[in-house]
Amino acid sequence: MPNPYRVAVVIGSLRKNGFSLRLGEALQKLAPATLKLDIVTLHGLSFYNQDLEAQAPADWVAFRKTIKSADAVLFVTPEYNRSIPGVLKNAIDVGSRPYGQSAFDKKPAGVVSNSPGAMGAFGANHHLRQCLTFLNMPVLQQPEAYVGGMGDAFNEQGDLVKDSTREFLQKYIDAFAAWVAQQSK
Repeated sequence: MPNPYRVAVVIGSLRKNGFSLRLGEALQKLAPATLKLDIVTLHGLSFYNQDLEAQAPADWVAFRKTIKSADAVLFVTPEYNRSIPGVLKNAIDVGSRPYGQSAFDKKPAGVVSNSPGAMGAFGANHHLRQCLTFLNMPVLQQPEAYVGGMGDAFNEQGDLVKDSTREFLQKYIDAFAAWVAQQSK
């Protein structure tokens, strides 16, 4: 078997035990052998300021390198006020600059949004998709991943215990693996 595709799993929340991080870790465990998922948290990623671009901060350089070295990017995010969290938008701004040198360009992408509520962060999912269109990232269209009801999906150790969520995530990550392979031809 050829080397697995490297996937940067960008976690759109800073919470140390947040649902997005737990979902990213669950997806790591469910991923087929054709994918290697690397969790990318946004702790310590400083705010984008174009004035600093001439001597980009080390955290920007490291983040850009991480994204550039990945074959694909999977975003796992909660919803804040019907949109994506500011930390995720900042990461998109950092990774997409300087203009014309986006680390995200042409990388296959997926979006998994989540919330304790029933809508599964529908607004954040679609807002993020708008950003990814501008970033020139082909995004997996089906299945869409709005993961609701997160309140009882994990036990206290962080293990995914909700069978319906596990089954859906398995279908999603398998479809994502096929999407990455198709886009990488």
